[in-house]
Amino acid sequence: MATSVTPVTIVGAGLGGLTLARVLHVNGIPATIYEAEPSAAARTQGGQLDIHDYNGQLALAAAGLTDEFRAIIHVGGEAAHVLDPDGTVLLDEPDDGSGGRPEVLRGDLRRILLDSLPEGTIQWGRKVTGVRSLGDGRHELAFTDGTTATTELLVGADGAWSKIRPLLSDAEPEYVGISFIETYLHDADRRHPEAAKAMGGGALFALAPGKGILGHREPGGVLHTYVALSVPPSWIEDISAADPATVTARVAAEFADWAPGLTALITEGDEAPVLRMINALPIGHRWDRVPGVTLVGDAAHLMSPFAGEGANLAMFDGSELARAIAAHPGDVEAALAQYEQDLFPRAAELAAESAQNHRQMFGDDTPDGLLKLLTGQEPPA
Repeated sequence: MATSVTPVTIVGAGLGGLTLARVLHVNGIPATIYEAEPSAAARTQGGQLDIHDYNGQLALAAAGLTDEFRAIIHVGGEAAHVLDPDGTVLLDEPDDGSGGRPEVLRGDLRRILLDSLPEGTIQWGRKVTGVRSLGDGRHELAFTDGTTATTELLVGADGAWSKIRPLLSDAEPEYVGISFIETYLHDADRRHPEAAKAMGGGALFALAPGKGILGHREPGGVLHTYVALSVPPSWIEDISAADPATVTARVAAEFADWAPGLTALITEGDEAPVLRMINALPIGHRWDRVPGVTLVGDAAHLMSPFAGEGANLAMFDGSELARAIAAHPGDVEAALAQYEQDLFPRAAELAAESAQNHRQMFGDDTPDGLLKLLTGQEPPA
């Protein structure tokens, strides 16, 4: 069985793992990323992300990628359009460039990080099947191809269902009570004019208690919609095996009395709808210090998406961990202790904010709760 030895080993080539590797590289520290997917082009990378000036943008600055980031910003993407279910406009805020949360496509963001790494940093098609402690802070990874790797510093950047997390914690993600059904409409201004009008120029919010239609206008006339439903897991499981037309009909039935421009975002989808149950780790998730291993991003603090912090925090985790490693040369434990001391409170604060936003957006008083959230007013008591 072939075995390799790497000083800093990262499992997962998502935004957090890539940022960690990039900031380590900027500081002259090599790293190896093991990624289960066969290549960078193995799948699409999802929709738009708003990158915040207090964490995500700071991580990109630490990575030396601010100019590359600015080049991929979707100008106008910060606009907000709030509608009643009957299509009445409740709020229409243009993007004047002063919002501090510019929108970019996740795939573009991942690309600039990938392009910034030395060749060979990422080993594609290396799916982890198991991991075990060797003592003294060293760990051994086993892969599906029968090979192993040992490391003196192991970082789990492998998302919600992390294979590395069990070394540190017994916590597992749990369903938060709401699911998304994603749809895409292409060439929307020409082919789907009613839906395009409803979406507006940036982000759309059309909510009622327990459900809603959220979305983004993406570059190239793409409308990316997240239909939100507060349903039990059994509802999603029941329709998950159905054909796309049946799924669309079942979802659309939940919005039968909504404005045609809004329901068109469901019924006129150009791709098969994608079902996503929203899960989260417990708010305040933390672990005792375990030598030689830590977590970043969703592996550490999976939260619901209603504060827009997941990708931002993953990148910030990566940059902060890299900075801590660089600040403590030869002392892995001091670096990890510093990183986790700061990680736990910031993750807990943002996870709590996300959970509060979830309640406020889909509570009994929405859309009033949503408007208070968007305009910076205090949440309802």
